[in-house]
Amino acid sequence: MSATTVSGKGNNRKGAPSAARLRRVAWYDQPRWRRLTAMVVTAVVVANVTGEQGVRGDLFAALEANFTGTAIWLWLAVFVGIWAVREFLHAPAARLTATVKEQVTGPTGKVSGAFRADRRLRWAGLGALLVFLVVLPLMVQTYWQQVLVDQIGIYILLAIGLNVVIGWAGMLDLGFIAFFAIGAYSAAYWTGALPAKPPFELNNFLVIPLAVVTCLIAGVLLGAPTLRLRGDYLAIVTLGFHEIVYLMARNWTEFTGGTRGTSPDRVDNFSIDLGFLSYEWGLDPVPYYWLQLGFAVVIVFLFLRLEHSRVGRSWTAIREDEVAAAATGVDTVRFKLLAFAIGASTSGVAGVIYASKQGFINSEMFIVLLSVLVLSYVIFGGMGSIPGVMAGAALLVWLPEQLRDVVDPADRYMYLGAVLVVMMIYRPQGLLPSRRRQRELRLAEQGTVEGNGLGSGAGTGSTGGEKA
Repeated sequence: MSATTVSGKGNNRKGAPSAARLRRVAWYDQPRWRRLTAMVVTAVVVANVTGEQGVRGDLFAALEANFTGTAIWLWLAVFVGIWAVREFLHAPAARLTATVKEQVTGPTGKVSGAFRADRRLRWAGLGALLVFLVVLPLMVQTYWQQVLVDQIGIYILLAIGLNVVIGWAGMLDLGFIAFFAIGAYSAAYWTGALPAKPPFELNNFLVIPLAVVTCLIAGVLLGAPTLRLRGDYLAIVTLGFHEIVYLMARNWTEFTGGTRGTSPDRVDNFSIDLGFLSYEWGLDPVPYYWLQLGFAVVIVFLFLRLEHSRVGRSWTAIREDEVAAAATGVDTVRFKLLAFAIGASTSGVAGVIYASKQGFINSEMFIVLLSVLVLSYVIFGGMGSIPGVMAGAALLVWLPEQLRDVVDPADRYMYLGAVLVVMMIYRPQGLLPSRRRQRELRLAEQGTVEGNGLGSGAGTGSTGGEKA
């Protein structure tokens, strides 16, 4: 008996180094060096796609020029520098920040506590922010006023709607711009700008409820056949929905005008005529900015209330684990349809404003690239966070415009892609993530829970050695 025991102990001693070797992670599999590899690959790709273009008859001329020039070394220096700063200086900087926070805990704690305790201070802060946003277009040039209205304002409205579908309900949608097209064509139809004339023409303010209802119906029509689909399969179906809407707008020339769009007619501008008060929005972008800001404030207020309601909590449960949500009594069919419908409603508002501001629309204004851009803005800003998706959309729309004088227009999206890659390597939760998402990612990194914290693959919680 003792011999067997001794022998077993000896086998355990011999097996211990083998188990340790199995648990050891090779240096090239460590997260730090894997991130370095990703940064180097990104630098090489960006150097080639933004460098010399290929020529017919010599397929490798561009590669030779890009790899032998100085541009690739500059890109490598930039990306490797970012990696070095993040890997080796982040910890000392975090310790220094923690020390500073400890030293100023008293004053800052009193201020933050006062803001949390006194609702009047919070409303005062929000009021100051709103005043700044109101006067913002008066502080910039006309070009940036156009950017604020035609791009930043429109994409913020779209990002808020897509955040409902992706950030709250966890359903990947690659065809969201189709609802934007439906809203724009609703404005063109009800103002008599399309070849197909309406039974009666309406003011654009009256068109907005009709466009919202139309987008709601379209969201339900998209959601109903896809309720059993998840992940990549759902994304493919939504992409197909976009293609259906896009091809109808392009080929149904008797109704939409096809690629000619609303030409020679023009979509009516917004106007108010109350007898004692009459005003029409014209070419000046500032009134359109204030109109967008007003709609955005109302939508954000309603969506924040919705996020913390029973509907919002049901969306969160579906995003984390749809099977578990259904098992606990959540009507997943109903709430997924609500997510598609409510998310699409903001696109109706954005579409009407866009069509009225531009005065002309056609099918080529609603290509699938716009859906990809809106999705990128939501992920960059922080899925599930309304302030995050708004900040992400504003920043990523502003950046290419700011670089317009130093970057070739054909390369702007390449730079945007590089920014997204770096962001996903070092801050996958987004620019301003929601508290829930931040906690999920932190627990996933610590191994406390399974899943990746991105709303897919969430499973039952487990700890340490209890994992299967």
